[in-house]
Formats: sequence, C-alpha cells, structure tokens
Amino acid sequence: MRKSWTGAFLGAVVATTAVMYASSTTPGAAGPLPSAGFAQTGASTSVPYGWVDFCRRYSGECDASEAMQPLRLTARSLKTVTTINKWVNANIEPLSDMQHWGVVDRWDYPNDGKGDCEDYLLLKRKMLMEEGFPRSALLVTVVKDKKGEGHAVLTIKTDRGEFILDNMTDRIVSADKTGYRFVKRQSQQDPNVWVSIGEPTEAPAYVSR
Repeated sequence: MRKSWTGAFLGAVVATTAVMYASSTTPGAAGPLPSAGFAQTGASTSVPYGWVDFCRRYSGECDASEAMQPLRLTARSLKTVTTINKWVNANIEPLSDMQHWGVVDRWDYPNDGKGDCEDYLLLKRKMLMEEGFPRSALLVTVVKDKKGEGHAVLTIKTDRGEFILDNMTDRIVSADKTGYRFVKRQSQQDPNVWVSIGEPTEAPAYVSR
C-alpha cells in the first residue's frame, strides 16, 4: 500500500506523539538540557544539484526564510525533535536513489515509504516545520562520513547550540560527536544560499546513505 506524507497525515503523526509525550511527562520532570557548539561557517559555496532539482519540483518549499531565528530549546521541543527523528528513521525503508529512481542522486519526500539520507531529512524538516519550528533553524547539511563518502543530515540550530538529526542513528548529538567531516549547509538567511563549514574540502559529488 502506498504511503502518502500529506500535511494532514503529518499533523496526525505529530499530534499523536504530542499526546504520548504529554501523558508520559510532568512539568519540571525533565533532566538538564543538552548544549553544543556552533559551526564556523565560511563563504558562499556551490548549491547541491539535488536541492536545486528538489526546488524545481517543490518551489514553495524553497522560499527564502522569515527573519533569522534559532530554535529555543526546551524539554518539550527536544522531545518533539527526538520523537520525529526516531519515527522517520523507523518508518522509512532505506533505499539508494539508483535502486529507487534509476539515477545517482534525487532529493525527494519519501512518499512511498522509501528513500536515502536526504529524503529522511527532508521529511523530518517538513514535520518539524508543521510543528511550528522556524525554517531558518532547520538547515540541510552535506558531510563526508567516516569512509569519506557523501552523506546528508539535518542541523537544528538552537539557543543552546547546534544538533544533528541523522538517519543512521536515533541519537540527537552535537556535530563533534558524529565523526563526520562537515562540508557545507544552507545559510540561515536563505535556504538557496549554501555556505562552507570549517576548513575547505572538496564537496562530495552526491549524497546517498
């Protein structure tokens, strides 16, 4: 049966997880909130072809952001992030773009319940925006994994640092705990402008994990 990640469906998923969270926690019961550092971003750099192609098909998803703002990290917002990250990781079947679409790299929503790294993060981004998270705090990010291969993750910029959502793990961690070499990401001001991260390095030709 074909799955469809419509706005109504996403809303139902988030509403259900919110009810589950509310019924399982009490005010003030959460432990200390995590903290992390902030990436050193540099000059504007090339925009991944996958993002450009995605924007041709979903133009409304790529509009310039509202006023730049980080996410205020609270126990509730952290729980929402964690729940959505786990839910997407558990419910999307990993499948390479070549197996899925017959092309090396295609960024899309996993409408049939299948996808690779960028498809996972695009769905997480959409679900978090449905929850009211600012788009300027949800940054698509290109990295090199421990084997030097291209991979994509979602950076969440908060008032307590930057955290990474990854289809390879359910843990929400700071960038320095991932073991990845960060290459580039969307700027906060405009999702169609990308900036380098850290020391210059050759960007991977495509991402597919």
